[in-house]
Amino acid sequence: MSRLPTTASAARFDQPGHPPATLTEFQGVRFLHLGTSWVQGAMRLSKPDAIELEYVQMMMMWLLFEPRPRHVVQLGLGSAALTKFCYHKLPGTRVTAVELNPNVIDICHAHFGLPPNDARLDVREMNALDFVMDAANHGGVDVLQVDLYDEDARGPVLDSPEFYQACYDCLSDDGVMTTNVFGDYPNYDKNLQAMELVFDAVVWLPEVHDANIVVLAFKRAPALDFSVLYERAAAIRSTLNLPAKNWVNGLKAWMHDQQ
Repeated sequence: MSRLPTTASAARFDQPGHPPATLTEFQGVRFLHLGTSWVQGAMRLSKPDAIELEYVQMMMMWLLFEPRPRHVVQLGLGSAALTKFCYHKLPGTRVTAVELNPNVIDICHAHFGLPPNDARLDVREMNALDFVMDAANHGGVDVLQVDLYDEDARGPVLDSPEFYQACYDCLSDDGVMTTNVFGDYPNYDKNLQAMELVFDAVVWLPEVHDANIVVLAFKRAPALDFSVLYERAAAIRSTLNLPAKNWVNGLKAWMHDQQ
């Protein structure tokens, strides 16, 4: 999440009752907005299936612990970067994305390369809270990626202990959640404390790019063997071209700070 100077939009999707989805382009990158200058997602036009923003790349940090998930769920579609990446790069994985705003879904199909739904991809227009509260979705999600912001971007739109409990309930036994905590500084502690009430282990990486902090929350605390994590990071870099060594360095720094 960050700001860009407001410029004329090349497209505007504006179904009533929801913030409009608009886009701008700058130096070969297409940016998604919800009618404001806040950036809600990005796509490099020359690499449409890559993840452009650093904090969004960090949302894939769960790969260090769960390299072959059966089911990945994104709460908040953004520019569909995570959804597309998981769909194209993890061919054995079922991908679900939950997005309340139909304008976001429409602009992602039209201008951000979001594929149509099929046997592995399910983009749903619905409230993320309804999804996680539904008992039918409990226990079957290996990875949950949460990036829920409105057009004002003051903080996550869902951040209560009840919400995080429902996220926990959705996860499989060794499931993991990554979430972006961005906004006013009081939001950081509020969200971290709410997660720590629910999850067995909660860690976070140092702030990147305009106050975005990515948090890992584990249903069951993993063993942190950094030699193993660095090996996995090298494999992730080789196969998926993600800067996973930086993630392990960040986890190591976090561990040091907690001592």
